[in-house]
Parts: sequence; structure tokens; C-alpha cells
Amino acid sequence: MEPVSPRLSRNDVLAFQFSSWYPRFEHASIKSSIIRPLGEDFRRYMLADGVRIPDGADGTDEEADQDVDDSDDEEPQERFAFPEVDAKIRQAIEDYGADASWILPPSSPLRCSAPSEVYMLLKSSDFVLHDVEEESVFEGCTSDAEREVPRYELELVLRKWYHVDPSREFRCFVRSKKLLGISQRDQNFYPYMTEQETRKKIVDTIEKFWIREIQRIWPTEDYTFDLILTRDLESGHIVDFNPYAPRTDPLLFTYDELFMLRTDSHPTPVLKTIDSGSHEAATRSSPANVHNMVPFELLSMSSGQTLDDFTRDWQREIERSMKEDI
Repeated sequence: MEPVSPRLSRNDVLAFQFSSWYPRFEHASIKSSIIRPLGEDFRRYMLADGVRIPDGADGTDEEADQDVDDSDDEEPQERFAFPEVDAKIRQAIEDYGADASWILPPSSPLRCSAPSEVYMLLKSSDFVLHDVEEESVFEGCTSDAEREVPRYELELVLRKWYHVDPSREFRCFVRSKKLLGISQRDQNFYPYMTEQETRKKIVDTIEKFWIREIQRIWPTEDYTFDLILTRDLESGHIVDFNPYAPRTDPLLFTYDELFMLRTDSHPTPVLKTIDSGSHEAATRSSPANVHNMVPFELLSMSSGQTLDDFTRDWQREIERSMKEDI
């Protein structure tokens, strides 16, 4: 019996690396800059314990303060500096504008305006480490015995920020070059998605976009792509591509369900959304991956403090931000 999802080779996985697909889909995606390659020292930095900013990343020539105990029984922590990467990050920030998605409190946006802030976000993410280790990137892949496999290199992708309405984000599943299913990405209930006319428009727009922009260009038969629709639901922008495999979250589907959709030969893609506030998948007020949604100011202020000290200082920071916005 045919497997529910196809086996992946190393070449298959490399097709989903950002630098592999973005040049072909730049016109239909979000404006981005790719810094590549990053080198072995950058890999060591990402794997090093602690949240430590590389020297010079804050825009000064002074060395960062030591944040480790320099006692005789403690080895000094390795220091890192990436001046060439810093320069490219600063250029991207200048090109795109100093915008960021963190907002706490709502009236005071916290802006990414220096390489140090980018490093802080990278070091605070659990997901980034998956892409750092080659073993995890190619886990479960078949061998490419008779094909030359390009070397896997780390790359840093900087994307122009703009407000993203999570109610217009969708993940789309393609198997054997057929668009099978479309899932709402954000796990919350949006009443507008229950309207039949709106649902039909979402499916029609995504299917037409896929046929026009992706179907004849994407190199593999099996893949998923994430799309954010425009406010009028008439078009969209490509956010990312991922393998059609268990490593990619099927969201409101299961891969068994998608397999059945393929064998049942549905005439149009099936749209799955959360149809009520009581839906079992609805997280309501708790965003997905909330443990990674932590502003870098919070992380930097918390080092070495008790809970009471940190709570007091964080409250002062919020009050200061609010006063500056008045």
C-alpha cells in the first residue's frame, strides 16, 4: 500500500531551504534578504548556552560585559563577533525600516533597530535550533546515492515586517501535484470563515493563485505552502514552503485524511477552519508557541534577578514606555 506521505531525500529537503525557492517566487512573496553562508563559528554561537550578544552587535566597539563567573573552576565562555553579518543586518533594517512585531504594551511598539536585537530573537527561539543541526534537518531522509547533494549551509533570512492578520493565513497541501486541502493556520475562531460565500472565495482565490504562481514552477510533486491572503481575499503572498511530511504540522488535517482526499478525487480543495469558539482545536486567548513569544527586553532584564525584582523592574519599564507614548 502506498505510504500516507512520501519519503524525503536530502535533495528534497534542500529544495525547501529559503534561498532555494525565494528567487523564483520573489515577486509573489514578502520582500526578504538572505545572508549566506554564515559559517561554522555562527553555528557554534547558536549552539552555545545562554543568551549572549556577539561583540559589536550593539553598534559600539566596546566588549560586552562578562556574564559568567570567572572563578578558577569555571572555563571562560567563548566570545563571538560577526562584523560582516552585522553590516548586512543593518543594511536590511535601513532598507526595510525599523519595524518589528513585538507590541507590549499595545501603545508602544518595540522596534528591531540593531543587529543585537536580531541575535536576541534568534537565541530565544526553540525552533531555530532545528535548522542549526544538520542531523535534525535531514532526519529520516533517504540517501542520494547516485545524485550529488549540495552542501547544507546556514543562512539568515530577514523579512520586511508588516502587520499580518492571522485570520488570513492558510497552509495548503499538495500531493502528486494536486492541491488537496487548505487549513486555517491560526488556531482561533473567526466568525467570517463560517459564511459559505466567504469560504468559497477563499478556496477559489487560493486555487487560482496556486495554478498561476506555483503549480508549474515548484520542482517537487509533494509539498506544502503557507499563504497570507490580501484583505479583500482576492490574492495573496507566499510566506513559506515546507515538505509534505510528518515534520510539517498538518494543523486541522491529519495526513491520513489528506491521503483519503487524494484517493477520493475531490474536484476542489477541501477547506478546514475552526467553526466555533468551542472547537477542540481552538486555543482562544492562548497563541500557539506562546513560550517563544517573549520580547527580548523581558529576557535581558530577567538575568540574575529574583521573581519579585524582575516583576518590579518590568512594571517600571511598562510604565516608562506608556509615558513616552503620551
